[in-house]
Amino acid sequence: MSIPFDLPADDHPLSPRTGYTRAHWEAVADGLLTAAWRRATPGGALLHLPGRPSRSGVRSDGLEGYARTFLAAAFRVAGAHGDDPHHLLERYADGLAAGTRTPGRDDTESWPEILDVDVQGQPMVESASVALGLRLTAPWLWEKLDPAVQDRAEAWLRGALRHTPAPNNWYLFPYTVAGFLESVGRGDAETAAARERARDLLESWYRGDGWYADGDGRAFDHYNGWALHLYPVLDAHLAGDADALAHHGGRLRAHLDGLSLMFGADGAPLHFGRSLTYRFAASAAVSLGAVTGHTPLTPGASRRIASGALRHFLDRGALTSEGLLSLGWYGPHEASLQEYSGPASPYWASKAFVALLAPADHALWTDTEEPAPVEEADRVLSLPGPGLLLQATRADGTVRLHNHGSDHVRPHEGESAADDPHYGRLAYSTRTGPTARANAADNHLSVEVNGRASVRRRIHPLGAGHGDGWGWAASWHRPVFVAGPPMVPGLRAESVTVALGSLELRVHRVVGAPPGSRVTLTGWATGPEEPTVSALHGLYGWDDPAPEPVPAPQGTAWTPWARVPRLTGGCGGTTVHVALACLTTGPDAPPLERAVTDVRVDGGTVELTWTRDGSRTRVSFEPPEVRHTRP
Repeated sequence: MSIPFDLPADDHPLSPRTGYTRAHWEAVADGLLTAAWRRATPGGALLHLPGRPSRSGVRSDGLEGYARTFLAAAFRVAGAHGDDPHHLLERYADGLAAGTRTPGRDDTESWPEILDVDVQGQPMVESASVALGLRLTAPWLWEKLDPAVQDRAEAWLRGALRHTPAPNNWYLFPYTVAGFLESVGRGDAETAAARERARDLLESWYRGDGWYADGDGRAFDHYNGWALHLYPVLDAHLAGDADALAHHGGRLRAHLDGLSLMFGADGAPLHFGRSLTYRFAASAAVSLGAVTGHTPLTPGASRRIASGALRHFLDRGALTSEGLLSLGWYGPHEASLQEYSGPASPYWASKAFVALLAPADHALWTDTEEPAPVEEADRVLSLPGPGLLLQATRADGTVRLHNHGSDHVRPHEGESAADDPHYGRLAYSTRTGPTARANAADNHLSVEVNGRASVRRRIHPLGAGHGDGWGWAASWHRPVFVAGPPMVPGLRAESVTVALGSLELRVHRVVGAPPGSRVTLTGWATGPEEPTVSALHGLYGWDDPAPEPVPAPQGTAWTPWARVPRLTGGCGGTTVHVALACLTTGPDAPPLERAVTDVRVDGGTVELTWTRDGSRTRVSFEPPEVRHTRP
């Protein structure tokens, strides 16, 4: 699709895979900002973008437009050492003065006050972008402001320090505000306390492998990259704090070992977790690693991932005809959104422009693009900390994530029977999106009791590991029900995924099912006109090894209408159910019915032989263990 503003010609000698250079990134930033500013109020304090309002209201949405675009402008100008050819900072300085003149007033320009998360919390989110933008551009904006405007801005920002954030990454918003105030000589005990509180919580949320939980539960998603790593690493980098940068940067490096494998060869990030409308913000951590030097990737590979993600969305309709980022994935897509998403929410994509902090002579821009990890070789990687298993295949450039640890259910919450497509599925990929809540669920194990189907909510990891070219992850959950009693006492579903090449062995044990219960397993959701092929084949415990195609009329982010393969079988007491699944692109999908032989199930143990190389896999449930041996 055409992009509604001019870009430089592709430079394939320097960027053989994407054609994008630093000049492209600057042009995209300029194009996005120019389009957004057409919707500004006369004083520039609010940017009212078109689209459905968020639950926070139109005024908060207007502040969101100012703050999130300011972040892109700040990266753009700071990365150019203050060169501001479009006079962006003058606009943001005027908007800051107008918005902080009478906060909370119901007029054309005034910003909403920052209050507690359960009262009026969204402005706290935006305060971090305002503060970070001011910190990045301090020599050219903050230091030139009238002292009275500086005082008003500080007073408004301090609302973030004096009110209660949401119990997750939100604590990094007052942390970022306090970091800015300290950087301009306005720190005190209040700023120090906000930073210490955030640091303590961040340490308590660290789960290993470079991954943080987003709060006290088990939510692992893109917020790791565009929030939980970005704010502390960038804060340490800007402050020149070597000790803090070594600490947080070391964790960023570990995170990028896994995150760098979460982008397909076409540039798409994994369609997994919430706030997916932020799109290419998923590459922010990759670029931050290159800017700070805390990355396992070469500069050429880093740029390939970041530019690949940026171009992926620009080429697929993420922009409206006005040059605005739409609410959705490619074009508008309601199922990708949360109720907190408003017209300016997609502009958290501005975080990707942290790449521009690398100056023009940085290796991130001067080195020739190199392959992304998915383009180098087939790879399987387990992440025991978050309970995730990554499976990448070079031939089709597809990455799959098998979810055995991320559920977004807070510790204090009960297990609601409402399905959460962004976390509850067994698997996600760079080629498919989850089906909508009202449709048949893809990649889902459901127990049916008295005709009532269960959903998967709180996930309990049982382990993960990998070897040469293979890996596994396991978990269990209590099936919960929308209709009837929410749970059946003693009912439990245990799941193991083993990845080998493009194949997925899915082994499930259902414990405590009432007599006459049923179990269903679904595979990947794909559209009838897509090149992506979804296959599922029953090996043990199903009525028929061949799946039935179930329609998903609301489609996914990739297709307006989808089909989901489904296996069904009986269960009661303790039963084992084994299947093979596969998601591939093109005509070379392997025939699953011939992929394994000699399938044996003995109580809580499953053994089989892989036709491709004669290797054997043994899956045990007591205790959870997977062994894979080659002949």
